[in-house]
Amino acid sequence: MTSHTIGEVLNQLKSEFDDITVSKIRFLEAEGLISPDRTESGYRKFTPEDVERLRYVLRAQRDRYLPLKVIKDELARIDAGLDAGLDEAGDDGEVEADGPQAAAADRSPAASGTGTGSPAESAGGGGTAPRLLDGAPTEVQLSAEELLTASGLDEGQLTALRDHGLLGPGPSHDGDDLQVARFATALLRSGLEVRHLRMYLQFASREASVAEALVAPLLRQRNPASRRAAIDHAEHLAVVGGQLHRALLVKQLRGLLRS
Repeated sequence: MTSHTIGEVLNQLKSEFDDITVSKIRFLEAEGLISPDRTESGYRKFTPEDVERLRYVLRAQRDRYLPLKVIKDELARIDAGLDAGLDEAGDDGEVEADGPQAAAADRSPAASGTGTGSPAESAGGGGTAPRLLDGAPTEVQLSAEELLTASGLDEGQLTALRDHGLLGPGPSHDGDDLQVARFATALLRSGLEVRHLRMYLQFASREASVAEALVAPLLRQRNPASRRAAIDHAEHLAVVGGQLHRALLVKQLRGLLRS
């Protein structure tokens, strides 16, 4: 059977994944996402199947911003001959999910008629949108080095993002920090500086304050049904608010590009 060294795998993937490194491949192996065989001398041997599995992991990280735990669960389902559980991202980069996480609860703003419709309906897709607040990837715990490897940040950028409050102070970081770090990396590579990213934190903090005021009465009731309703309401605000932000930004940019 054909096998490849880690250097050969790196060369195969470099054209599609600019930030791929030997250390990142080793990190994904250490996390159990890939399991290449070893020669008697201890060198890794990657089969074509190993390379495709690695490609799947890298695409799930880059295109769908999935935490490693979710990717590992998908791979386990695939290995068992089951559906991965998530559809591929659509043209707009959003991932559609089905099942219990995607079902709106009876007391959500959309279901009760107090909102503008479900998040998916607000987007005009007619399907069911993924749940942002269910299954938060906080179980992932990364060291600073692992976060740098997984996100593509350098040490200076990591320090600056911590100093500006976009990432936790460390020394470890959870899955939410990992997603923030990846988005930050993409924006920094587009020409922004870390100080520019503070506006996103400020917007998020203001929106969170508004959401807190709206869901606080539900949380004070301290029963499971009220807590579920609070989560649904916060979910609705996050999804539709994000869509409004995008629509307003697109409108502004179109005006700029037409001028």
